[in-house]
Amino acid sequence: MSFMNQPILKYTNEIRSAVLIIHGEKAHSCYFSRDAYADMVKDNPYTDNKELMIIPDAVHTDLYDKLDVIPFDRMEEFFRKAME
Repeated sequence: MSFMNQPILKYTNEIRSAVLIIHGEKAHSCYFSRDAYADMVKDNPYTDNKELMIIPDAVHTDLYDKLDVIPFDRMEEFFRKAME
């Protein structure tokens, strides 16, 4: 059975831990991150430590090694807040 046919997002709305999803706006699978985030925060009482970060005009490979595109400062801010 294909991995994608598994109910991998079924219980994401039970996650209490901090979650940061980063995706390029122009990446072909950006819809999946948007949907996953929406499922995760729906009916989840722990949404203050969840964030979907869409990077404008970026594709997947931009977030691999383009240091001027990767939002290191925002990532650091998110994780510092999550570690409080």
